[in-house]
Amino acid sequence: MKKQTKGIFAFVFLGGIMVTSGVVIAFPGIDPGVNPEITITGTPADNFPDEQRAQFCGSSDAKSTDYVREFSIPTLCTNPLAIVTDYDGNIWFTETNTGKIAKFDPNLETFTEYDNMLWPPGGRSMMWGIDYAPDGSLWFTDESYDSIWKFSTIDETYDRLDYPSEGNSLPQKLQIDGSQIIVNDFTGNKLTFLDPNPSGDVNYLSIPSPVDDSVTADFALDADDNVWFTNWLFQQGGVLVKFDQNGYFESVANSDEQFLPLLDFIEIYQLPVALLTPNGAVVANDGILWLADTTSSSFFSFDPTVEEFTQYVTADPLQSTYGNQTGVVKTPISRPYWIESDEQGRIVFNEQTANNISVMDPKSQSLIEYNIPSKNPYWADCDPGTGMMIDDCGVAQIFDFTIDGEKIWFTEWVENNIGVVDTTVPLPLEIQLEFDSIILAPGNSQQFNFIVSSKSQNDLSDISPILTSTHEFLNIIPNIDTPTSFQLDSDTPRPIQTTISISEDAIPGTYKVLFGAQLSDVAISKYVTVTIE
Repeated sequence: MKKQTKGIFAFVFLGGIMVTSGVVIAFPGIDPGVNPEITITGTPADNFPDEQRAQFCGSSDAKSTDYVREFSIPTLCTNPLAIVTDYDGNIWFTETNTGKIAKFDPNLETFTEYDNMLWPPGGRSMMWGIDYAPDGSLWFTDESYDSIWKFSTIDETYDRLDYPSEGNSLPQKLQIDGSQIIVNDFTGNKLTFLDPNPSGDVNYLSIPSPVDDSVTADFALDADDNVWFTNWLFQQGGVLVKFDQNGYFESVANSDEQFLPLLDFIEIYQLPVALLTPNGAVVANDGILWLADTTSSSFFSFDPTVEEFTQYVTADPLQSTYGNQTGVVKTPISRPYWIESDEQGRIVFNEQTANNISVMDPKSQSLIEYNIPSKNPYWADCDPGTGMMIDDCGVAQIFDFTIDGEKIWFTEWVENNIGVVDTTVPLPLEIQLEFDSIILAPGNSQQFNFIVSSKSQNDLSDISPILTSTHEFLNIIPNIDTPTSFQLDSDTPRPIQTTISISEDAIPGTYKVLFGAQLSDVAISKYVTVTIE
């Protein structure tokens, strides 16, 4: 295999190392005129010089909260990324710094790593996509070597397939759909359909995306097997595409032509101006499409029936995730990355720079954000100028997750951990809204109150109100007596008084604002619908 020079292009391009707006930490490189010190350990950590190992190999031991438990991977510096569960509840994930597949047995709490004899020594690759097939095989992507891999969990063997690349391809997310495998080529501007035959041969068909020179991001299938995906240009917006794959393949099968005009089988919808970097995509069981925006604190729903987008917002990140030791962070953002839906119809997504795994319930219009305890300070503004990084500051680079019933398993790329969120653990408080919708005209305002009540037997401290809006012309103003932090007694609810104010230049429409309470390890909020006439 000839190693490509892409490195971790997608990680950089998607803002993966942009910790907050206004703070960019450059991907560390080695000065060609300097010989870095490398202490040989016989582990994957040898792929990094000593000075970079805390940044890429982990900064501390696995941690836990009431809602999250982490597990350290026995091998040092594996850089876990894509993750999936099998039918027996085992957890499988890729190791981008070893080329291996690893398994975690949640019952025995043991790891097994499977050597990949086809992997080049010292090779590294971002493996963004993985899925589990009914025959017991795992399929995953490999961007450095333009490959699709198959690992047999029965034979414990690997097979490598060349990905059809022209120019700068980057096979990213992957999903098994019946007998075929669908892959989005992030920089190659296409969707690829692979059809493995029992003989071992694989048929490829690549569908070019309708927007030239754009990226082709994550995709989702609806109940009719239509493929939804986005095309966008960095910081310039883009389109949502619906591809009728059944209609296309049936027409090709009944035609003498090998390829048919793509435009005959697609529908294109313009993305909202505020949606610049839609990476994650999922269609929930009610047919609503959800998109995660990685250059903001927002995620969006799209109702295909009425062809309307709705913008939602997360809570602001905890300061411990971005540090702000230099004081330059003016508007910290959470960066929702990938997004999925569980069996209950809840929407699950990772907030990369808020270090959260989040669960949004469209029915109750509620949002629970679980803060992950491990934080790597080398990926945030955590140096107070002394050269010593602050503890409990930074992000673990949570790049993928998988849903298994009520549990959400995830990987920590720079902390060498996997972890699990248990959504059945009772929450310590609840939010009661005065009302869940409001209609206002530009230039008007209205008082809005909500109540924070404890569900815990113990007093709760260091609670911060969450008052978050999606637009500058829609302001949530706390009452002058509202504290920035408060304590909640177990038997005394706390009212929070605010004013929702609409500026004169407000754009008519329907908006979502977020009210709730932030604790150190979990944030609990609800959305209020604001209609501006």
